Amino acid sequence: MILSTLRQLSINDMAGAIQLSLAPVFLLNGIAVLLSMLTSRLARIVDRARTLEHQLDAAGGTHAPEVLRVLGNIRRRARLMNIAITLSTFSALLVALVVALMFGSALVGVSLAELVGLAFIISMLSLVGALVTFLIEVRVATAALRIGPSKY
Repeated sequence: MILSTLRQLSINDMAGAIQLSLAPVFLLNGIAVLLSMLTSRLARIVDRARTLEHQLDAAGGTHAPEVLRVLGNIRRRARLMNIAITLSTFSALLVALVVALMFGSALVGVSLAELVGLAFIISMLSLVGALVTFLIEVRVATAALRIGPSKY
C-alpha cells in the first residue's frame, strides 16, 4: 500500500514534506546541544560530589557538618539536572515524532495535523520545563557559592 502511495506522490509533494520538516530538525539540533551542556554539567556535579565524599571519609568527622551540608546541596542540584535532562530528551523524542508524523501524513495522504500540533505543543512545554529546571539549578548553585576564606 505504501509503495503504491509513494508512486502517486509527486516530487513537489515530497519536497514540501522535506521543507516542512526542516524547522523541527533544526530544533532537534538545538535540543541536542542543550542535552550536551546539561549532561556535562551533571558530570561536573557528580565529580564534585565524589570529591567531597572522599574528603568526608578522610576528614574523620572534623568538618563533617559543613561537608554534609554541601553534599545535600549537590544532591539537590543533581536531581534538578536529571529532571532537566529527562524533559529535554522527552522534548527531542516528541520533535522526532512530529517529523515522522509529517512524513507519514504526506505518504499516506491522511491529515495528522491535530496529532502533529499536539505533539509539538507538548514538546515545547517539555522544553520550557527543562529550561526552567535548569534555571532553578543555576540559582541553587549560585546561592550555595561561598567566596572568600574557608570557615574551617
